[in-house]
Amino acid sequence: MIQPVEPPKAFTFSTAGKIIFGPGTHLQLGDTALQFGAKVFLVHGKSMERHQPLIDMLRSKGLHIHEYPVHIEPTINTVASGVTSCHQNECDLVIGIGGGSVLDTGKAVATLVNNPGDITDYLEIIGRGKPLLADPLPYIAVPTTAGTGAEVTANAVIGSPEHRLKVSLRSPRMLPRVALVDPELTITMPPAITVLTGMDALTQVLEPYVSLQNSPLTDQLCIDGLKRAFSALPRACTNGSDIQARSNMALASLYGGLALANAKLGAVHGIAGPFGGMYDAPHGGICAALLPHVMAINIEAMLEREPENSALARYQHIAAMITGNPDADIHEGPKQLLAFCKQFSIPGLAAYGFSMDNVTALLQAAQNASSMKGNPIALTENDLRHILQRAL
Repeated sequence: MIQPVEPPKAFTFSTAGKIIFGPGTHLQLGDTALQFGAKVFLVHGKSMERHQPLIDMLRSKGLHIHEYPVHIEPTINTVASGVTSCHQNECDLVIGIGGGSVLDTGKAVATLVNNPGDITDYLEIIGRGKPLLADPLPYIAVPTTAGTGAEVTANAVIGSPEHRLKVSLRSPRMLPRVALVDPELTITMPPAITVLTGMDALTQVLEPYVSLQNSPLTDQLCIDGLKRAFSALPRACTNGSDIQARSNMALASLYGGLALANAKLGAVHGIAGPFGGMYDAPHGGICAALLPHVMAINIEAMLEREPENSALARYQHIAAMITGNPDADIHEGPKQLLAFCKQFSIPGLAAYGFSMDNVTALLQAAQNASSMKGNPIALTENDLRHILQRAL
């Protein structure tokens, strides 16, 4: 007899207006862009070898392209300059082609072109957090890495060097009109970038799964994403031309963006956000250094303080997926992830200049981070210290 199933809790789910996924779909970019206008503000990364064929294809369709290269993670000045340039060139739409920094820059520019005033008026924490009242210019997001899922999120992470913080511009209006995800565009990623962006993708399907704000829909995305990432990431790191592995990682990254946009993240991102504002470190590298230790401390804290917490069963499920053993011990999850980090020489936080002598400001910022509110258990300052000590 089939056992009764617990009724689902209420939830909402938002995403990009349209998702186009699959190898070869980048060939649809020109015709897709023409639906929104002829003058394109094109934000792209520094590797012209990767982006030039797409730029040439757009021009062959009769589109007028104004290029805006982004070589660093976006700052307030980067975005403000892009907004000015987009205005001056009277562009009809924005396209972002690149990694998470590029996609966030494009998302922010498309948004702020139609929402006047100082950018800090709309930023969280360091700004006034004013609501964005006008819809952005049409925005097409084309990721060339498999990590951030920024093509389907409703925020852009922007750095403020003055405050040594990364903060979000956030609104449901910021969801791209089109997310075009072609795994073929990730094939040229070198192993070092593949592993770090891949660990970001893995973190972003793991944290929402154990989050306080998970839902039946995000659960299914996370479970499938975890299975794909655990299997595909080692293959993608050792053979970048493995299109099956690249496709699975691109889909896991997409799932992560969908999940984090509709559920909360957790302590990994609660620490990684402020850490990235204080230290020159890749976001995926921070996540990779933290993830095994956040998992371990979360499990230890729940077993000690909240043994009935439903997230414990989810962590055991994660351990089963990682090991392939349905009866795996719950502690095997963080152990296996730590072994993976060592296998691929992922450095600890000390590699970025961090030491426990500098921990006070980071602890304060992490405790106030939005992502920390999704962690399955409230972590004490002592818990966070242990995480950071282990992650060195």
